[in-house]
Amino acid sequence: MHQSVHVELGERSYDVEIGPDLLPQAGVRIAPLLPRPRVAVITDETVAALHLEALRDGLGSAGIEMTSLALPAGEATKSWPQFERAVEWLLSEKVERRDVVVALGGGVIGDLAGFAAAVLRRGVRFVQIPTSLLAQVDSSVGGKTGINAPQGKNLIGAFHQPSLVLADTSVLSTLNARDFLAGYGEVVKYGLLGDEDFFEWLEANGPALSSGNMSARVQAVTRSVQMKADIVARDETEQGDRALLNLGHTFCHALEAATGYSDRLLHGEGVAIGYALAFELSARLGLCAQEDPSRVRAHLRAMGMKTDLADIPGDLPDAAALVALMAQDKKVVDGQLRFILARGIGEAFVTSDVPQEAVASVLQDALANRRSN
Repeated sequence: MHQSVHVELGERSYDVEIGPDLLPQAGVRIAPLLPRPRVAVITDETVAALHLEALRDGLGSAGIEMTSLALPAGEATKSWPQFERAVEWLLSEKVERRDVVVALGGGVIGDLAGFAAAVLRRGVRFVQIPTSLLAQVDSSVGGKTGINAPQGKNLIGAFHQPSLVLADTSVLSTLNARDFLAGYGEVVKYGLLGDEDFFEWLEANGPALSSGNMSARVQAVTRSVQMKADIVARDETEQGDRALLNLGHTFCHALEAATGYSDRLLHGEGVAIGYALAFELSARLGLCAQEDPSRVRAHLRAMGMKTDLADIPGDLPDAAALVALMAQDKKVVDGQLRFILARGIGEAFVTSDVPQEAVASVLQDALANRRSN
C-alpha cells in the first residue's frame, strides 16, 4: 500500500514516502542519509507522548541513536523564543553540518524545525515526519519553513527543502475528528485548484476516508502530495504557479488574525471557509457558475466541516476591518491584493485584479448571514 512521490528539484530533489507503519521503518529509510548513526529530533509535547517512542524504536532497529527536544504544542510555539530554544539545543547537541535534524509533528514543528535546520551552520539537512493530515498533504512538502512575527504569520523564514518526507498514514488515527477535518480542508483544496476528477473522487470517498479507510487515506494523501510536488517543481519560490496553493488563504489569514490565531479557528478550517468565499467571489464576478460555490459548500457540509463565517464562534470585526487585515498579508504585491479565484471547480488562477468593493460585499453578506442565524 506504500506510495512514493518524487519532488523534482535537481540536486535538491527528494522523495515523499506515504503509507501505514512508516515510523517502525524510519531507521532503514533515514540511514542512507547519515554519515554517523545519530539524529536530533524536534517534536512537541503532545506528539512526543504519542509517537516518540515508536520513532526511537524504528531508528534503534537500524542502530541509529536519537536525541530529542519536545516544545510546547500549539501555534504560539512558532515564534522567536521557542525557535531560539530549538537552535540553542541543536548547538548544544553538537549537531554538525553533515548531520540530519528530524521534525516529528504537525505544521508548527515542521516549519520551526525546518527553519532551525536552514540557519544552523548555514544549513543542515532535515527529514520531515509529519503527524497531522494537514502537514502530510501540505506543509511538509515544498521547503517553506519559518516562524510567525507579531506583524503576521510566516513572515520570518527560508526556503529549505527536506532530504526526505515520511508520511505515516497510521498516525492519522490518533488525530481527533476536528484536526483530521481541518487537514481534509487542504486535501479538498487540491481538487478545487486543479483537478475536478479528484474533487469528484473526494465527494464519493470523503466519508470512508474520514471514518478510517486506510487505502482511501493513502490515495488522498498521495494525490495531494503529487499535485503539490508538480507545482513546487515548476515554481519553487512562488513567483507564479505556486501561488495557486494559496486558494482560500487570503480570506483565511484575515480570519485567523481576527480570531487571534486561537483554537476558535484552526488553519485548515480557515482555508475551507476561505475557498468557499473565493468561489462565492468568483461567481459574483461572473467567472464561474453560480452552482460551483454551492457544490463546494455542500461537500464541506456533508463532511461536517466549517463552511461559513457563521460557523466561527465569538465576535468578528466588520467587513472593512477584514479587508484591512487582508492587506497585511505577505502575498500583497505593490499594494495589490492577490486573490486565487476560479473559473470552475479544478480551474483556479491568480489575479490582482479584484475590486475591493466586491470582496467587501461578499464579506458583508457572509457577516449578515451570520447575524441572522
